Order: sequence, then structure tokens, then C-alpha cells
Amino acid sequence: MANALRAFLGAEQFLLEVVISEQLSKLSVLEINEAGMLSPLLQQFGGYVYAAYPAVDIHALPYEDCTFDVVLHSDTLEHVENPVHALVECRRVLKAGGALCFTVPTIVGRMSRSREGLPKSFHGAATTTVNDYVVQTEFGADVWTYVLEAGFSEVSIHSVEYPAGIAFLARKTAG
Repeated sequence: MANALRAFLGAEQFLLEVVISEQLSKLSVLEINEAGMLSPLLQQFGGYVYAAYPAVDIHALPYEDCTFDVVLHSDTLEHVENPVHALVECRRVLKAGGALCFTVPTIVGRMSRSREGLPKSFHGAATTTVNDYVVQTEFGADVWTYVLEAGFSEVSIHSVEYPAGIAFLARKTAG
């Protein structure tokens, strides 16, 4: 996800070097669900806000329209009932020209599918049985289409180690 964020920022240097620059320290960033090792860097942005999923409903984000320059979420979208609506909601809180960076587990060799009617599947510890963490959608090779369906003008894929470690960058049209 760091590479997707760096692509949005137009930065070639390491993200830590980007964060300490004065111009970028003023960016408003919404992190939904922790992005692992990226979270401590994101917290250094001047306008950082953390929204813990599932306590904060990604289908009804409690923020005004056009509030953030960047929205990030990591391995969250597969757990929500309506992924397109969640992406629309992320787009709503983005400023014009802003970006959404996110990751989802992706099965590259097939198309996305709903898990409705299938036995429940959970991520995390084997003892995890909380419904908020049940997998609703198994994303496949068409995951990028969800982004366009949600109204974003552009989507790009960034990988550190294909097929694992895939992140998406979605841009909201400026103006």
C-alpha cells in the first residue's frame, strides 16, 4: 500500500522521507482499519484521522463530504456487505483530486464472488467467529471494476510481491 500512496504523491523516495516534508505533512488522511507497519507513518501526517473498523461503519462514514486528501484501508472491503457502496462512501469523503489506497485479498485466477449461501469464512485467528470479520466477498481478477463502478475516474494496481501484496490506487477526479 505504501507504493500506491507514493504513486499518488508522485514520490520516488521512501515514504518516511515523504512524510517529513513540510508540504505533505499537511495532507488530511483517513485510515480505516490499521494498515500494519504503515500506520505509524500515516500518523505523522498533520491531518491524520483513524477510524477503527467495525466500530466505524464504512457504509456510513461520519465525516463531511470532501474532507480528506487520502483514504486508506487494509483488508477491510471483503468483510462489508456491499463493497461498491463502501467504495462510494470512501469517494464521498475524498476531496477532488484525492485518492483511495487499499488492499484486499485477491484470488488472481478467477473472478470475484459473493460468499452468500456458503459456509462462513473468517480471517484472523482460528477462534475468530465475530460476524464483523466474516468474509462477504472473495475478490478476484475483476476487483478493479468495483472501483470504477463506485465512480472513481482511474484505478491502478501496485504490487510488491505478485500475487501477494497487491494494493489499489483509485483517484477521484479533480474539479
